[in-house]
Amino acid sequence: MKHVAILAAVALVAGAAWAKLPAPDDKAKAKAAEDAARAKWSASVANFQLCKSMDKVVAQYRAQKGAAASAPTPTPPCADPGPFAYTPQADKPIEAAGAHSPPGKATTPPSTTTPQADGKPTPKKP
Repeated sequence: MKHVAILAAVALVAGAAWAKLPAPDDKAKAKAAEDAARAKWSASVANFQLCKSMDKVVAQYRAQKGAAASAPTPTPPCADPGPFAYTPQADKPIEAAGAHSPPGKATTPPSTTTPQADGKPTPKKP
């Protein structure tokens, strides 16, 4: 019973501490974006190495089977991801973000000669 009470107390304290953590700053966000890019690159390197090893195994199999091996199925060549290179995205200026004008081109002029109302007052309901 004591273990459950201690565990509950620790969970409450941890929850309160977690809630008080500040939002990440720009430097932390940039680091997280770079880490995500590095993880994606690492995954592509792993896929490239797997592709090369499968090609090697297939080549050995075909060499052992000789003429009895079936016709090869065409597959795309292994794509080398190259060295890791990360370029952070620059923030768009406000004008490029589309904050000042609506998207697309105007199809009608902004003002027209037709009045919004015909000038007749609307009757009031009693």
